[in-house]
Amino acid sequence: MRIGQRTELVLVVCFCSVQERTRRKVLEEEMAEAATESHEDPSEETEDLGPLEPEDSGTFQQVTNLLNIMESESTKMDAAGAGFDMRKRLASVIITEKATTEPSVVMNALIRCLQVPEISTQRKVNIYNILQEIIQQEGELEERCVQRLVAIASKEMRGMLEMEGYVRAEVASDTLVALSRNHFSLVMYELQHHLKPLNLTEEFVIVTLAKLANGNGRARRDWAPAPLHAPRSTQAVRQAVGRGHLEDSVYPVMTEDQFAVKLFPMYRYFVTVWLRNNNPEVKLGVIKSLKPMLNLLLPNDDLREQVYDYIPLLLAEYQGSLEALFITQVLRQILEMSVVTSSPVPQMQLHTIFTELHVQVCSRAPAQQQYSSQNLTEIVHCFIALARSYPKELMKFFLSQMEMSKEAVRVGTLALIRAVVSADEPRMSIRTIYLAIRVVKNTLSDTRSKVRMAILRIIGQLALSGFQDRIKGWGLKYVSVQLTLSTYKLTNRRDNFYQRDLEEKMVHKVTMDTVRIITSSVSGMTNEFWVRLLCYIMETDYTEALTPICISLTNLAERQLHAKDEEASTSKSRHVDLPAPQKLLARLLVLMSSPYKGEGRGIAMLKLLKTLSQSIAPSMADMWELEIPLLVKYLEEHTEFTWNQKTWEDKLIQFLRNSLKMTRGSNWSLRLSKELNNQIESFDSPSLEKGFLYRALGFTLATGLEADKVEVLLLELLYKTDYSDDFDREGVILCFGLCARGQVKTVLGVLHDFEERIQESEQSWQIGAWRKDHPWRRETVKGALMVMYSCVASYCHPQMLLIHVDNPITAKIIHHYSSSCQDICLKLAFMKSVVQVTDAIKNIKDLEDFQFAQKATLTGIIMAIIKAEPTDSLVSPVRTMAMEALSYLSKLKPFYSTEESSELMDISIHSVISLQPPGESNESIKTLYTNALRALEQLMEGLMQRHLDPKGLQEMVHLLEKWILSEKEWEREKAVNLHLHLMQIYVQSVGVCIPLKLGQFGSLVGLIAPGTCDSHRKTRLASMDVLASLLDLHASQTCSSWGTSKELELEKCKEDLQGSDMEKIFGVSSRISKVACLQFNCDEVVSLVQKLCENFGAMDLQHDKASVTWICTFLQMRVKELEDKVAEILGAILVHLPVVDHREVRRLLIEGILLLAHYHQETVLTALLRQPLPMESHLTEVWLAVAENVPFARTMLHALMGRLQARFTPRANAASKADIWRLAAVDPLMTLCTIHLLVERMDWDNRLLDLFPDLVYTLLLQLGGSQGQEAVSPVLKTWRLIHTGTLPEEVNLQRVTIRSMQLLFRRLNSESLLCTLEEQGVWTLLESSSTFLQGVSQLARLCVRSPDGYYRQRLSELALRGMASEALSCRISSTAVCVEVMSDPILHQKKLLKRAVLMLEKGAEQEDEVLRVLSLRALGNMALGAPRKVRQYRKLLLEKCLSSLRGPSVSTSVTSEGLEVLAKVLVELREGDLGSTFNAISEQCRAFFDNESALLRLKAFILFGKLAQVVRISKKHFFKQEVKKAWVPLMLHCQDPCSDAAQACVATLFQCVHFWGWRALESSADHSDATAPKEMAGFQMTLCSVLTQKKPAVLYNFLLETMTYVKSNLSRIRIAACNLAGIIMKQMSAHYLKKLDFPALRNSLQELQLDSDPGVWRAALETLNILDTCSQQRLLASPEGIV
Repeated sequence: MRIGQRTELVLVVCFCSVQERTRRKVLEEEMAEAATESHEDPSEETEDLGPLEPEDSGTFQQVTNLLNIMESESTKMDAAGAGFDMRKRLASVIITEKATTEPSVVMNALIRCLQVPEISTQRKVNIYNILQEIIQQEGELEERCVQRLVAIASKEMRGMLEMEGYVRAEVASDTLVALSRNHFSLVMYELQHHLKPLNLTEEFVIVTLAKLANGNGRARRDWAPAPLHAPRSTQAVRQAVGRGHLEDSVYPVMTEDQFAVKLFPMYRYFVTVWLRNNNPEVKLGVIKSLKPMLNLLLPNDDLREQVYDYIPLLLAEYQGSLEALFITQVLRQILEMSVVTSSPVPQMQLHTIFTELHVQVCSRAPAQQQYSSQNLTEIVHCFIALARSYPKELMKFFLSQMEMSKEAVRVGTLALIRAVVSADEPRMSIRTIYLAIRVVKNTLSDTRSKVRMAILRIIGQLALSGFQDRIKGWGLKYVSVQLTLSTYKLTNRRDNFYQRDLEEKMVHKVTMDTVRIITSSVSGMTNEFWVRLLCYIMETDYTEALTPICISLTNLAERQLHAKDEEASTSKSRHVDLPAPQKLLARLLVLMSSPYKGEGRGIAMLKLLKTLSQSIAPSMADMWELEIPLLVKYLEEHTEFTWNQKTWEDKLIQFLRNSLKMTRGSNWSLRLSKELNNQIESFDSPSLEKGFLYRALGFTLATGLEADKVEVLLLELLYKTDYSDDFDREGVILCFGLCARGQVKTVLGVLHDFEERIQESEQSWQIGAWRKDHPWRRETVKGALMVMYSCVASYCHPQMLLIHVDNPITAKIIHHYSSSCQDICLKLAFMKSVVQVTDAIKNIKDLEDFQFAQKATLTGIIMAIIKAEPTDSLVSPVRTMAMEALSYLSKLKPFYSTEESSELMDISIHSVISLQPPGESNESIKTLYTNALRALEQLMEGLMQRHLDPKGLQEMVHLLEKWILSEKEWEREKAVNLHLHLMQIYVQSVGVCIPLKLGQFGSLVGLIAPGTCDSHRKTRLASMDVLASLLDLHASQTCSSWGTSKELELEKCKEDLQGSDMEKIFGVSSRISKVACLQFNCDEVVSLVQKLCENFGAMDLQHDKASVTWICTFLQMRVKELEDKVAEILGAILVHLPVVDHREVRRLLIEGILLLAHYHQETVLTALLRQPLPMESHLTEVWLAVAENVPFARTMLHALMGRLQARFTPRANAASKADIWRLAAVDPLMTLCTIHLLVERMDWDNRLLDLFPDLVYTLLLQLGGSQGQEAVSPVLKTWRLIHTGTLPEEVNLQRVTIRSMQLLFRRLNSESLLCTLEEQGVWTLLESSSTFLQGVSQLARLCVRSPDGYYRQRLSELALRGMASEALSCRISSTAVCVEVMSDPILHQKKLLKRAVLMLEKGAEQEDEVLRVLSLRALGNMALGAPRKVRQYRKLLLEKCLSSLRGPSVSTSVTSEGLEVLAKVLVELREGDLGSTFNAISEQCRAFFDNESALLRLKAFILFGKLAQVVRISKKHFFKQEVKKAWVPLMLHCQDPCSDAAQACVATLFQCVHFWGWRALESSADHSDATAPKEMAGFQMTLCSVLTQKKPAVLYNFLLETMTYVKSNLSRIRIAACNLAGIIMKQMSAHYLKKLDFPALRNSLQELQLDSDPGVWRAALETLNILDTCSQQRLLASPEGIV
C-alpha cells in the first residue's frame, strides 16, 4: 500500500502548502532560539542537544535516587505479581512536589536523566510519566526546557520500533500531546518538519497528530488537513476533516467555500487523471480521498453541478478492477446530497445510473470483489434516493427490466421495488407505490420460485408499510394460490428433485410469513380468505405450515368475533363460520398430538380452539376456558427436548374425555368417532398423529351410547386395517382395548363376528374376500386377533374380566396360536397376549380365590417355545417375552409347585446363559441380549419369591451350579451375576428369619469362592459380592462377630481384584478365605471342602488353584478343631484327587492331607489304608509326599506297623475318637503296599536303620498270619469298590510282604546277606506255607548272626512280645524266631532268657502242634545259646520233653521234637541231673523204636545213644537191662528203611555193646559199614554165638521177640526179622530148640510167603529152610526122633 500512501502524502502536501508558509512567519520568532541550537535542516535532530541550564546537583542526585527506588520497586512488583506499590508512588509524588517549587530545576534534572546512556526502558517510562504529571500540574513552562524536551521526545518517538521501542515511543508521544496543551506551536512545528513529500512518514508522528486532532480543538481547527495520509489514523483524520471549522481557526486565512473552490481543481484532476491510473492501489487511494473532498464540494451549489458532470467517469470505473463498494459509496453520497439539496442529477444521466446499478443487483459480483454484500446495500440506498427524485422514470425502467424473462433480472428488480416500498421516507409519494404495484402485477404469472418469493415479500412489505388496502383482491388471492400451490408441491415430492424441493420449501416459508403479516395487520379480511385458511388446515398434508395458519386463523377469528360483537352487541352467541365442528376438533386434536412440530403448532392450535370454542361446541366452551390455558402452560414450560409424549397424550385424552362428558346424552361423541375414523387414512404409518388418532378413537367409541353403531365402526375398522403394517395393527389393537373399557361385550361380539365372517377354520382362511392378500396374511391376522383379545383384557372392567378371561379371551388366544404356523411373529404375539392377560388379572385388587384355569396350558406352550429357541444365537425377543410371560403367570393361582418352578428355571437358564455375548458393533443384538438377561432375572426372582427358604435357595443354586462352573467365561459371568442378584433378593427378603441348613453355608461358599480368581474381571467382582452377601447373611443368622474391620478388608480385597496380575489375585483370594474362615463351624468347613473338591477339573487351572488355596487356608487355620470331621474332609479330598491334573494343585492338596495327618494321624492313616487296591496314582503321590518327609515317614511307618501288629494283639476298648480310628479295621494288603512304597521311596539313613528289625518282624508276623488257603488271591471289600474280579496275581499278601522284605534287606546295602538269602532260598521258603517256618528260621538265623547287636536284641524283644500274643499265628511266628534267638547268647546277655523260657514253657503246653514243636525246639536251643543255663532249667526242660512223649494225642512232630530236645539237653546234663527222669526217658525212648514214624525212630535211636553216653555207675545196671530190652529192635532197625534211622540205630547199637560186658563182642563192633547186610549178619552171628555160649536163655528170648517182627508193617524189618531169626536158630542150642513151637514158627514163616515184597518171601523161605533143618536136628536129637 506504499503507492497509495504516497498518493495521500502528495495530497497532504498540496493541502498544507498555503498554510505552512503562513505558520512559518508566525513561528519564526518563537523558534529562533531553537533553530540556533539545531542544524540548518529543521527536519534533522542532532545528537548533541547542547548543555542544560545550570542545575542544583543536589536536586539531580535526589531525583536520581528516587528514580532508582521506583525502578527497583517495579522489578519487585513484576516478580511478585503484586499490585501497585506504595513506595513507587511515593517516590513519584516527591518528585512532582519538588517540581512545584523549582519546576525548571526538576525538569532539567529529569531531562538530564533521559540523556544518560544505556538507560532502561522502565526508567524512561517512569521519567516520562513524571514529566507528564509536572506538565499537567505547572501549565506554562520555561520555553528552553520545553524545546529540549520536545526534541528528545521526538527523537525517542521516531526510534527503532521493537518490543520495548513501542513502549518508549508511546510514552514519548503522550508527553508531546501533554506539552501541546500549552506549547502547541512548538510541538506542531516539530511534527510538521517530519512530514516529507513522497516519503513515508514515521508511524508515531502520524499517531501523535491523530491524538492531537481528536483531543485538541485547536489542532482540529488549525492543522486538520496535515495528517490525511497517515496509514494508522485515516479514519480519525477523515472525521476531523468532516468536522473541520476553518472559520474558527486561530489562523483564519480562508472560508470553507473558498477552500472548496481551491479544492475543486484538485478533485477534477483526481477524477480525470489520477483515477485513470492503471495501478489499483493508486485508484483505491484516489477514490477514498474523494469522499472527504465531496464533503466540502457538494454543499456548494455551483461546485455541485460541476461534480454531477463527472458522475459518468465514476460509473465507468465499475468496469474496471476497482472494488465497487467504494465507487458506490461516492455515488450514494452524491445522490443523497442531490435529494437533500433538491437538485437532482441531470435526467440525461439517469439511464446510465439505472443501468450500472441495476446490473450489479441482478448479476453475480466478480470473485475479486470482497465487499459485494455491502455494495448491494449501498446500491439499494442509491435507488431509494433515485426513487425520491425520479419515481416515474425509475418505475418505467423497472417495468422495462421486468419484461425480460431472465429470473435473476426479475428477482433483482422485485427486490429493489421491495426496498423502495419499505423505505421509511416521508417523501416517498403514493404515486410511487402505485407505480411499483403496477410493475409487480405484470409478473404475477411467473411460476419460478424466486420470482414468487419476491412477489410475496413485496405483498408482505406493502402490508407492513401501511398499504393494506393496496393488496386486497389481487394480493390476498395471490397469497392463497401460492399457499395451495406450494403445499401441493411439497406433499407430492418426486425423487431426484431435491433442489426444487428446497426452493419450494422456501416459497412456502415466505408464503407463511406473508400470511402471518397479512392476518396481523390487515383489517376487514374477506370471508373467502378465512375459508381458504380453514380448508387448508383440514386438507393439507404439509403440516409445517399449520402453526402460522393457526395463528393467522386465530387472529382472523378474534377480529371476526370482535366485528360481530360490534354488530350484535346484544347477542350472546359468538360464532364464526366453520366446517363441521366434529371434523375440525378431530383434526386439531390429532395434529396437537405432536405439539412441537411446525414451529410449535400445539400452542397455536390450542389458542385457536379456545377462540372457536363457542363455534365448535358451546357446551364445552366453559370447560375449555379452564382446560386449554393449562395445556398451553405445559407446552410453554417445556420444549421439544424436555417434554414427554405420553404425558402430553394423556393430557389430551383427558381433555377429550372431559369434553365428551359435556355432551352426554347426545350423538356428539359418535359423530366425533366417525370423523376420527375418517381421518385414519389421512396420516402415514407410523406417525405420532396416527397413533394418537387410534387412541382417541378408542376412548371416543367407549363413550358411545348406541352399541349397534359402535359395532359398525369397529367392523369397518377391522376390515380396512392393513395387518401387514405393524403400526396400524398395533393401533387397531389399542383402539379395541380402549373401547372395551365401556363396550367389552360389544368388542368381544365384534371380534367373534369378524372371525365368523372371514370363515376362520383349521383348513381354510378366506380372508381375501374384500382385498387381495399375501399368503402370509392369515398368520398376521391371527397374531393381531390374539393381541386384540389380550388388549381387551387389559382395559376392560375387572369384574367383566373375571367373567370372560378364561373363555373366550384366553381360549381364543390359545386357539389362534395352536392353529397357526407358530412363526416368530406369532410367538411374539402369543407371549404379548399372555403378558397382557396375566397382568390384567394380577392388577385386580379383590381376586379372592380366583384360579386361572388356562395357566397350565399356557405354561406348557411357553416352555415348548423356550426349548425350541436356539442356544447358540439370539435373533429375536421370543425367549425374552416367553420368560416375561412366565414371570406374570407365576404370580397367579394355582401357583407352581417346587418341581415345576425348578423345571421352568432350568429351561430358562439354559436358554439364556448359553448365549454368547454380542459384539460391540451390533447394537440391536446387544439390546436383545440385555433384555433376555433382565427377563431371566425377573423370572428367577418371581419363582424364588414363592420358595424363599433354604431349600429354595439351594435348588436355585443347584440349577446355576453347572453354569457357574462352565468353561466359557461369558456363561460364568452371567451365572454369577444372576446368583448375585438372587442372593441379594434372598438376603433382603429372608434375612435372619429362616436360618440356613447345616452345611448349606459352606456348600454355597465353596461353589462361588473359586470365582474370586476367575480370569474375567467382572466375574471376579460378582463372585466377591456373592461371598460378601453370604458372609453377611451367615453372620446375621448366627449372631457371630462381623466387625467393621472385616467389612473394610473385604472392600479392600474387592478393589484389589480389579487388577490383572493373577498372582496378586490368588493372594487376594487367600486373604478373603482367611476373613471368611472365622465364620465357619466345623460342619460348614466340611461342606465347604466337599464342594470345593467336587468342582475340581470342572473348569480351568485357575479355578482349581483357587479351590485348593481355600482348602489349604481353612485347614491351616482350623485343623486342630476338625478332629471329628477329618475323615469326611479327607474322604472328599481323596475321592476327587484323581481328577486333578495339574501338578501344583495336586501338591497343595497332598500338603493339606499331610497337615491333617500331622494333627490327626490315626484318622488319616485309617482313611488312607481303606482306599481300594491296586493303589492308584493319586494315593501313591500322597505316600510319596510322606516319604519325602523322613521324620514324618518314620512316624507313619511305626503307625503302619502298628496296624499290622494290631491283628495279633488283644482288641482294646477305644478311649478316644483317635483310638476308634486307630483300632478301625484296615486292609492288611493295603498296609503292606504302603509300607513297601515308603520303604522303596524313603531316603534311608542311620535314623531309619533302627526300624529294620521292627519292619522285618512285622512283615514276618504278617506273612505268618497270611498262611492258608484263604490268603490266595482274596477278593477284598475295597477291591470291589472299583472292580468285580480278583486282584492281580502279584498283588497278594505273601508276595507283597516278601517283596517288602526283599526291598528292606536291599536297603541294608549288604551284598553278602542278600546272596546268602538267595542261596538258601529263604524267599522261596517263605512263599510256601509248608516251608514258611523253615524260611522264618533261616531268616531269623541270618538276622541273629548279623554283626549288629541291636538287630538281635530288638528282634529278640519283638519275638518275646509276639509270643505273648493271643493270635496263634503271631505266637508261632514269634516262637519260630525265638528258636533261632535261643541259639544265640543275646538272650542270656540281655537277661531275657528267663522271660523267654517262661514264654516257651507256655508254648510247649499249647494244644497247637506247631507251637509246641517250636517251643520245644526253642527250649532245646538253650543248649546252644546258653548251655550253662540248661542245668538251671533242667527240670522244666525234662518235664516238657517227657510231656511231649506221653499221651495218645501227642503228634509225631511234637514227640519228635521232644526226643530231639532231650538229645540236646542230655549233652549238657550229667547222670545225677536226670534223677528219676532217666528211667522214664529210657522207657519212653524204647517205646518209639518200633514206631511207624521214621522220624520218631530216628530221634529215639539218637536219644537212646545219648542216654548210653550219659549213663554212669548209678544207672548202669538199669540201663543194661534197658539195653537187653532194646537189643532186638536195635539189631532189626539197623536195616530200617529210613537210612538215617538205620545209621542212628547202628550207632546206638554199637554204643550199647559195651553194656554186655563181652570183649569179644566189643572187638567185633566195627560198624563202619554196619548197615550193609553182610556185615550186620556177621555181627549178629557173632553176637548169637556169644549169647549161645554165655546167655542161651537170652538168645532164646531174642528169637521169640524177633519172630514178633515178622508181622511188622515195614518190609525191611520183616526181612531183617526173618534173617535174624534164621541166624539165631542156627546158633541156638538143641536144648532151646526143643522149646521152640515149630508149627507156629512154620506157620508164621509160611504166611510171609504170600507177602507182596519178594525180599520178604525170599527171606522167609530161607528162614523156613533153616527152621526145617533145625527141626530135623531136633528130631534126630530127641529119643522119639531116633526111634
